[in-house]
Amino acid sequence: MADELGFGQPMGGVAQTAFIVPDLRAAIGHWVRDMKAGPFFVLPNLLTPGQTYRGNESTADIALAMGFAGHMLIELIQPLDDNPSVYRETRKLRGWGFHHLGIACADVDAASADYQTRGYHEAYRAAVPTGGEVVYLDNGSGPASGFLELLPVTPGMNETFTRFWEASRDWDGSNPIRPFG
Repeated sequence: MADELGFGQPMGGVAQTAFIVPDLRAAIGHWVRDMKAGPFFVLPNLLTPGQTYRGNESTADIALAMGFAGHMLIELIQPLDDNPSVYRETRKLRGWGFHHLGIACADVDAASADYQTRGYHEAYRAAVPTGGEVVYLDNGSGPASGFLELLPVTPGMNETFTRFWEASRDWDGSNPIRPFG
């Protein structure tokens, strides 16, 4: 596996910054207008079978959008229900805003095991459309300081995120909201 992903971030390093938002389209507008990030690629629902939250089956659904600010992937997440989730935890404790940092991993399970030896524990796990499963880790402060998300670097992930990054290069601001697929 390459030391650097197609969108310029290092393997094993922070590749994503994520925020929970009450209104996805309004948040995209803010990021496009005020941070000159984008375009954003929208996945209107992400409720996958087999997702777990704190060891139990999870039925939380979200909409998400991803776009780039330079080489940093920005993820905007809108919870679509109030089912138990890492998103609800954060909202209840401190409201909307920063939620997690995403770490690019060649092997999510091995990385999770390594973090667990340092006091982290799995708060959430779910399959993702780009292949593999993401794992959110909590070091005991969870929603207070934000989670870590282990991002599986699969060919589908690298190709998809690189495509999003390439769309952001020399982007003229047109068509700021695009389909994920």
